[in-house]
Amino acid sequence: MSAELFGYRRPDGRVGIRNHVIILPVDDISNAAAEGVARLIPGTIPLPHHYGRLQYGADLDLLFRTLIGTGANPNVAAAVVICIEENWARKVADGIACTGKPVAWFAIEGHGDLETIARAARQAKEFLQWASELRREPVSVSDLLVAIKCGESDTTTGLASCPTVGWAVDRLVEMGARVIFGETSELTGGEHLIAERMATPELREKFLRVYRDYVDEIERQGVDLLGSQPTQGNIAGGLSTIEEKALGNIEKTGTKPIVGVLGPAEAPPPDPGLYFMDTSSAAAECLTLQAAAGAVAHFFPTGQGNVVGHPIMPVLKITANPITARKMAEHIDLDVSGLLTLELSLPQAGQQLLELLYRTVNGRLTAAEALGHREFVMTKLYRSA
Repeated sequence: MSAELFGYRRPDGRVGIRNHVIILPVDDISNAAAEGVARLIPGTIPLPHHYGRLQYGADLDLLFRTLIGTGANPNVAAAVVICIEENWARKVADGIACTGKPVAWFAIEGHGDLETIARAARQAKEFLQWASELRREPVSVSDLLVAIKCGESDTTTGLASCPTVGWAVDRLVEMGARVIFGETSELTGGEHLIAERMATPELREKFLRVYRDYVDEIERQGVDLLGSQPTQGNIAGGLSTIEEKALGNIEKTGTKPIVGVLGPAEAPPPDPGLYFMDTSSAAAECLTLQAAAGAVAHFFPTGQGNVVGHPIMPVLKITANPITARKMAEHIDLDVSGLLTLELSLPQAGQQLLELLYRTVNGRLTAAEALGHREFVMTKLYRSA
């Protein structure tokens, strides 16, 4: 299986499939300035969010890891960082600059929004013109880091769209790519299946520790996921328990050994293979963490029809629900409902998905990109000081 692929090779050697210039606020009160810059320089992408003030400990570490990882993502050509305070602006910009890509930072204190927007917009315009002259070059499947997640699951997800993704994941790993999956709590009832696929006993213990810590945190709030289904959309789609949802969810991970256990927004090593990341099951949060780890494309199987996208990481939607494929056609990149009517075999559906990925790598916009879905949602571990 081969394809002629073209991408943007960044100074650190990683390969991107998009060429964005982002305007990155470090904290919530810098959102207005970041969006002001993007209005003046329309080719740039602002990434407003709601956090960044009075966070501490592991929560603050995750904030910085997510922001720096987002700017470092190979789909980003250059970044403009804006913060109310100088020190944090410099910290995030310095982290992004380690990749060798152009980055500049601006602090609002002592200048105000208007002066900051003017200065940052001039720099963003220079970055955008510079990025516009970058050219794609031949790349390999083994250069890709792909993420996976499912959402608005129903019976068709576990039967067809998740297995389609699983087939494609196996082929990507065989070709030397890296793939990340997560959704820690939604493995409940099937976590033993994931544990059994860990490449070493040490990874197995690490995964089980991460999983148990997450579920213990949920149960401390008086919630028990076992034997229940927390979302009305899943219930409407025919899933009666979290265990049923987990088994369908796990189908999309394929069959390969899992070679690493990552923290939220932690970049995997360069070694090819399948990696687990400890993430929320909330769609936009999970995608944001995976993009911050460096994922350049995303497979998103859905049953009832999830519409989520991401500002810098193309999200490919796959469904096997013929009603969703018809009524939400503008959101669906690949309809594999033929698996349920036996008009498609699993290898045929999986091959269609890989071919769609290759077209996306080479520049084809996903449905979410064309519709302007740019959900960027930070994960917060606990309340601020």
